[in-house]
Amino acid sequence: MDKLKIRGGHRLQGTLDVAGAKNAALPELCAALLTAEPVTLSNVPRLQDVSTMLKLIRNMGVTAEHQEDGRVTLDAGGLNNPEAPYDLVKTMRASVLALGPLLARFGHAKVSLPGGCAIGSRPVDQHIKGLQAMGAQITVDHGYMLASLPAGRSRLKGTHITTDMVTVTGTENFMMAAALAEGETVLENAAQEPEIGDLAEMLIKMGARIEGHGTRRIRIQGVERLHGCQHQVVADRIETGTFLCAVAATGGDVVLRHGRADHLEVVIDKLRDAGARIESGEGFIRIQSDGRLKAQSFRTTEYPGFPTDMQAQFMALNCISQGASKVTETIFENRFMHVNELVRLGAHIQIDGKVSVVEGVQKLSGAVVMATDLRASASLVIAGLVAEGETIVDRIYHLDRGYDRMELKLRGLGADIERVK
Repeated sequence: MDKLKIRGGHRLQGTLDVAGAKNAALPELCAALLTAEPVTLSNVPRLQDVSTMLKLIRNMGVTAEHQEDGRVTLDAGGLNNPEAPYDLVKTMRASVLALGPLLARFGHAKVSLPGGCAIGSRPVDQHIKGLQAMGAQITVDHGYMLASLPAGRSRLKGTHITTDMVTVTGTENFMMAAALAEGETVLENAAQEPEIGDLAEMLIKMGARIEGHGTRRIRIQGVERLHGCQHQVVADRIETGTFLCAVAATGGDVVLRHGRADHLEVVIDKLRDAGARIESGEGFIRIQSDGRLKAQSFRTTEYPGFPTDMQAQFMALNCISQGASKVTETIFENRFMHVNELVRLGAHIQIDGKVSVVEGVQKLSGAVVMATDLRASASLVIAGLVAEGETIVDRIYHLDRGYDRMELKLRGLGADIERVK
């Protein structure tokens, strides 16, 4: 099992390229299932979750090739096995995104209930309710969602769907399914994340009729068939935010190429309030930091609020900032599992339900820590970059699910970090 060995205390300097967004690439790989024509995606990150998704769709009979330059060419013309088995999806929540496209194109699907990070409940009942409203018959049996269309129907039917909560993968599943449905589908309480908009733009290139993406109401006029397309995956705003926090914590001067400041406004505002200097333009974000900043309180909410996927990384920054801060997590109930590991490094944090109170300290000290989920891994790397001495981060398979060779990018900026087998 791989680990990261980090020797802290080095300022970060230089330029790095932000990878394509995991949370855009995964649904867009599934969107290729909607057509029998070839689809080419570029800027696809080399991540464990992407590899798992490619393995999953190849198992369905899809040809898929991931090239070194980040391009993936998919051809679902020979898809003959509309099933997502548990063995292939047990480590990845995004597997549920196959349900909508398979059902819409083939009229039936068998998809395992998903796995992934142990950060709290992310129920699939919203997906099931929405697709049932579109006319699907879905049962859950022995850990699988079994979906089909009623006898005599060849297509899902358009409808109004209002979810009980804002769900990103639910919005994506409904949007993909509705693209081939009969009539109009209106999604109320839709997620507004940039990755939703990027998926919508890809579907439009495939011939879908979608409007309102990026707002709470999305309208989709179903079409009879979709065709192939070429599409570039949007830059990863969470990777961007993670590296911004790393530079803010360690001090330094780094340019993030391909970073989108407009997708990360709340985080950037907090970093500026903390004392970091940030400028941005077309295709870049530059951050300069002198090191110890001012602690910032924040509350996670759905986009465009402060993202839950940036909570752990910003908390690591708060640990060595001046003053006290309150971090309130409203999205997932188990997303403070990194706190105990940060405390092992010398952080002062108290948890009270959904709130963590962080008292900034002058320094952290290296220790052996264990990653518990994807973003927790990133927070421990940031803490290790500023800690005195050596930090070992164990179980970094979590990190590899969402960051494209993070240690190589950090080493290119001057960090003393290496992967240990």
